[in-house]
Amino acid sequence: MTTEALTGELLTAIDVACTPEALEAVRVAALGKSGSITLLMKSLGSMEPDARLQAAPAFQALREAVAGALQAKKSAMDSAALEARLATERLDLSLPAAASPRGSVHPISQVMDELSEIFADMGFAVAEGPEIEDDWHNFTALNIPPEHPARAMHDTFYVRREDGEGQRPEPTGDHTRMVLRTHTSPVQIRTMTGEKPPIRIIAPGRVYRSDSDATHTPMFHQIEGMVIDRGIHLGHLKWTLETFLKAFFERDDIALRLRPSYFPFTEPSVEVDVGYSIVNGSRVIGGSEGWMEVLGSGMVHPRVIANCGLDPDVWQGFAFGTGVDRLAMLKYGMDDLRAFFDADLRWLRHYGFSALDVPTLSGGVGA
Repeated sequence: MTTEALTGELLTAIDVACTPEALEAVRVAALGKSGSITLLMKSLGSMEPDARLQAAPAFQALREAVAGALQAKKSAMDSAALEARLATERLDLSLPAAASPRGSVHPISQVMDELSEIFADMGFAVAEGPEIEDDWHNFTALNIPPEHPARAMHDTFYVRREDGEGQRPEPTGDHTRMVLRTHTSPVQIRTMTGEKPPIRIIAPGRVYRSDSDATHTPMFHQIEGMVIDRGIHLGHLKWTLETFLKAFFERDDIALRLRPSYFPFTEPSVEVDVGYSIVNGSRVIGGSEGWMEVLGSGMVHPRVIANCGLDPDVWQGFAFGTGVDRLAMLKYGMDDLRAFFDADLRWLRHYGFSALDVPTLSGGVGA
């Protein structure tokens, strides 16, 4: 059979093939291992050189024509199959979609964003530090030396450091003993030693203490603030706290009461109470029917300023700190701190926030 006749025969077979299976059969018969075109190409090796030069172009043209026709037919079949599928498979977009798992913003994350928004408006930057701290940054630089009784107040988790032999080396100084930070105050130390005053920062983050009950957990969230500048006094601290609490609780009737207290790293030290009212049997922040302690604060101790390489006769400052989880409980009516970490979807659906509810001062930080 001549190449012209074989070409016509194969193209006709391709044209009349009605199914993918029939088209595949034509392809195998033509281009398979024992196909007619494959045998023709193999026969070139046994031809005389002159005959090979004459036959090879015809055989190659035959193979290209058949391969092109097969591809075109297959594409046409695929398009027809897709059109048929689209015509029969329809989705009614007017029907409600099936319920799917919904994510939400955890109340702790929401409150962190609210606090950052409030303090950013007051000119504070956000500072961060490591959660595994050395003893010097966590205690000694904050005027809490090794023998100080205040260390017992923190219920510290100490971190085991191992050498290559798997043995715990003996500590040789404050910088070698590692702890899970008991507060975010080490961030203040790192900021004062790494930046030049004036300084105005907040330090939010996770902290760790060996304590657990309805109002305490071994890991909780804390935010601290610090200002270092010239001529700073307690009046600046009181104004900052009043402005912060009014913005956070979104009430103008916030009343504060400052009580003398003791913290090793501040002098003088004060605890801050906020007034509350009783509404339907529950405490609501605002008014002055009663008082509730919400944070600790004071003027940065001159020794702490000196430990960071600054002159306490030139630079003064104030610092404050509070639990983020406690603020969330007070603002959003939660009564057990442990529920924050239970990963209970029912609790999260009740107290969680939409991802689109971004806190802003203009729209309300509790949006």
